[in-house]
Amino acid sequence: MRVTRLIRALITAAIIFVLLAAGRLAYDCFAPGETFVEPRIVSIDRGDSLTTVAHRLAQAGVVRSARATVLFAELTGAGRNLKPGEYEFRGGERIADVLRHLVNGDFIVVTVTIPEGSTVVQIAARLQDVGLVCDRQFEDAAYYGSAPQALGLEPLGVEGYLFPATYRFAPHAGINQILTAMLTRSYATLTPQVEQRLFDLHMSSHDLMTLASIIEKEAKVPGERPTIASVFYNRLKLGMPLQSDPTAQYNPAGETQPAAAAVHAASAFNTYFFAGFPPGPIANPGTSSIMAALYPAQTDYLYFVARDDGTHIFSRTLRQQERAIGLIKRLNALDKHVAGMTAIPAARN
Repeated sequence: MRVTRLIRALITAAIIFVLLAAGRLAYDCFAPGETFVEPRIVSIDRGDSLTTVAHRLAQAGVVRSARATVLFAELTGAGRNLKPGEYEFRGGERIADVLRHLVNGDFIVVTVTIPEGSTVVQIAARLQDVGLVCDRQFEDAAYYGSAPQALGLEPLGVEGYLFPATYRFAPHAGINQILTAMLTRSYATLTPQVEQRLFDLHMSSHDLMTLASIIEKEAKVPGERPTIASVFYNRLKLGMPLQSDPTAQYNPAGETQPAAAAVHAASAFNTYFFAGFPPGPIANPGTSSIMAALYPAQTDYLYFVARDDGTHIFSRTLRQQERAIGLIKRLNALDKHVAGMTAIPAARN
């Protein structure tokens, strides 16, 4: 009799324990977690197991129990295809909500836009402004790091190969990860069709990026890019120096001087002093300038000069170019005179 009572007591205790455990498990699975005063960040690395992710979430207090998280995920299938990244949690969510964020990839990102024609120095400054890198470290990696070494771009670095676009990076993305993203976008433009076109033009991909970068810096109006490209092609055919002001102004260190002074200072990039291309790109060109370099307009222009509004006057001869320069100077003088007249206060009666 006593044995029977003992067995019944043990069974009853076991049932109570199971019910309590099940209740606790259900509570951990379905009850919202605590709400945080400050958001908590949890990093999920590529290749992390569900168990590792669950323990990381539990340690951060995002979920109440790692075991409940694993069990819920396995029973519902909600733990499949977790996306790596850095996640920000404000609390007050159930396990299902937390896992949904990880599956959807609702991770924290820093969005940064790199304008067409930016240099490495300018890109480094922009990335530093959004808190992704130290500008000097980025410049060192871009010029002397493993990326230019692997791509055979030494000693000039990756200038010209960092594709201008809008990027989304994790807050703690490494410099090499950022460089890889930009380089990948740039090399993706070198399709088989582009390679065939380069073969037809007797150009290398390095020549392409160099010419495209010059077009990018010269063109202010998108529609003029192919015409500007034609001027440079015509000059190359005749063995004339490109005489591009931006090449004279370019300095890998980022320091620039006015074009009027820069064109008289000899440098490895100043195309006023030699015929042909400079040793490498002077900026990072976008798709439009790359396409203009591949498919220039068919013209016989050899010169162009910029108006104040960014458009250009194109000329076939040096005499036409000198007339165009004189015309622009007169127009500028007239504009200043008119502006000065309108600035004079009206006489009082």
